[in-house]
Amino acid sequence: MAEAVARHSYGKLVAFLAARTHDVAAAEDALSEAFAAALADWPRNGCPANPEGWLLTAARRRAIDAVRRQHGERMEEADPEQLGALDAETEAIPDRRLALLFACAHPAIDESIRAPLMLQVILGLDAKAIASAFLMSPAAMSKRLVRAKEKIRQAGIPFCVPESGELAARLDAVLQAIYAAFAEGWSDPEGTDVERRDLTGEALYLAGLVVELMPEEPEALGLLAMMLHSEARRRARRSGDGSYVPLAQQDRTAWDAEMIARAEALLLRAGTIGRMGRFQLEAAIQSAHAERCRSGRDNWAAVLQLYDGLLAITGSPVVAVNRALAVAELEGPRAGLEALPKVDEDGRLREYQPYWAARAELLRRAGATDEARHAYDVALGLTRDAAIRSFLERRREVL
Repeated sequence: MAEAVARHSYGKLVAFLAARTHDVAAAEDALSEAFAAALADWPRNGCPANPEGWLLTAARRRAIDAVRRQHGERMEEADPEQLGALDAETEAIPDRRLALLFACAHPAIDESIRAPLMLQVILGLDAKAIASAFLMSPAAMSKRLVRAKEKIRQAGIPFCVPESGELAARLDAVLQAIYAAFAEGWSDPEGTDVERRDLTGEALYLAGLVVELMPEEPEALGLLAMMLHSEARRRARRSGDGSYVPLAQQDRTAWDAEMIARAEALLLRAGTIGRMGRFQLEAAIQSAHAERCRSGRDNWAAVLQLYDGLLAITGSPVVAVNRALAVAELEGPRAGLEALPKVDEDGRLREYQPYWAARAELLRRAGATDEARHAYDVALGLTRDAAIRSFLERRREVL
């Protein structure tokens, strides 16, 4: 039960505690201790009627104890307002996650760490998982996250949704964090990984909040459209026995037609605003893939054009890998291999599993058996998903 509450309430509780003390690290520590106490208490005494309230009360007490320990015998120097804020009882816990997202995107925080910081404090991802999402070493990511939290505390950054004039400058980092959270949850299609919890649901909820806050922001609309397109196909990604099913082989009747229609409406609405960006292109690519599968008509030229635009905006090696696969569909596997980015030119690709899976597939199609086998071996070594592992093993066996 404590794990279930953690999945649904972690970010909400951290945001509430941190908004009162302006100390993200202390809020995380207090909540971690509260969850540990719940794991010891609930199996013995039963789950409380209000699990969130129980955890919040326990976390507050631990936070107050931490403040008192910090000041030791000089309790008269402790901030009475801080202690009072922590000790106040609240029956209904307000959701402050959106405010915390924008606090993490404050100009005082280094731009490159804003999205990773949001992933940790809002969704509870550890440094290793975040480092993987941003193609960085876990040690380096951990150090930068600690520094960012300390910056929030020292600078007294307010935990509130900024005025309209400041929203645009912070929006990109917020959207990046939501996108990364969705991608991380997407790699756990069955929702069985406790560390990643229900990240796709959390990300969809947060994206919806941003769209409500900024209904005329095309990139927010584009991000939500992209996520809905992907989520609509979730049930079709696995067969009855749990095997991975590639997009082209999925049962389209298992797709969520209502979710796809909503995604298309959002994308159309974003397009009328006349300001193209990364997430609108991502959504347009998802839309094009879905249309090709539904209609059976080849649209790879249009997909490649969209990837060209996306690569020009992002310069991302992830986009470059997907673009190479589109090139292969139009011009053959050897052209795809030529378009695939080189590991020697971008060392981040060494630990990026989809790169090796894509390389293996293109080499297999090009007839380079030995090289394909090696690429499959590397991809298998980097694969966390058991179903994708089985799929790659079957492809390798064909060699």
